[in-house]
Amino acid sequence: MVPAVIPMLLLMIPAMLTALSVVREKELGSIINLYVTPVTRSEFLLGKQMPYILLAMLNFALLTLLAVTVFGVPVKGSLLALTAGALLFVTFSTGFGLFASTFTRSQIAAMFVTIIGTIIPAIQFSGMLNPVSSLEGVGHVIGQFYPAAHFLTITRGVFNKALGFAGLEASFWPLALAVPVILALSILLLKKQER
Repeated sequence: MVPAVIPMLLLMIPAMLTALSVVREKELGSIINLYVTPVTRSEFLLGKQMPYILLAMLNFALLTLLAVTVFGVPVKGSLLALTAGALLFVTFSTGFGLFASTFTRSQIAAMFVTIIGTIIPAIQFSGMLNPVSSLEGVGHVIGQFYPAAHFLTITRGVFNKALGFAGLEASFWPLALAVPVILALSILLLKKQER
C-alpha cells in the first residue's frame, strides 16, 4: 500500500494547489493583469505551474524518504526511473489543476472539480484497490488511460519488483502523452478576456 499512496498524494495535493492559485486570481480580480499584458495564455499557465511542480517534487522526495525510513519499504529498482515517472506525473497533476481552474470561478468549485477528478479515479480505477485488468466497462477504459494507473505501475514496479526504465517503458508512454494533452486543454480553455 505504501507505493500506492504516493501516486494518490502526488495527484490530489499538487492539482488542488495549482487550481486554487489561478482561481484565487479570478476571485481577487488580479487576473486582469493577464488581460492587459502581452503575456500569452501558455506563458501565464506555465508560469503558474512551475513552482507547484517544484513543490510536488519536494513532496515526492519526502514521501519516498518516508516510505524507506518510517515504513521500511526499500527502493529495489531504479530511483532515476521513479523520479522521472514522478516528474511526468506531477506535471500532469498540476496540469489537471490548471485545467480545473480554467472553467471554475470560485475556489470551492475548483477544489470540488479537482477532488472529483483526482481522488475517485485514483482510488477506484487506477489499480490501487483492484487491478485494472479486473475492471469492466467504463471503469476499465478509465483505468487504461488515466495517468494515475500508469504511475502506480511505476511506483510498485520500482519499490516491489526492482524494475527500471526497460521494464516500465509501457507505463512511461501514457504519462508522457497525458502531459501535453492536459496542458493543451488548459491553454485552449483559458480565456484571454472574461465576458
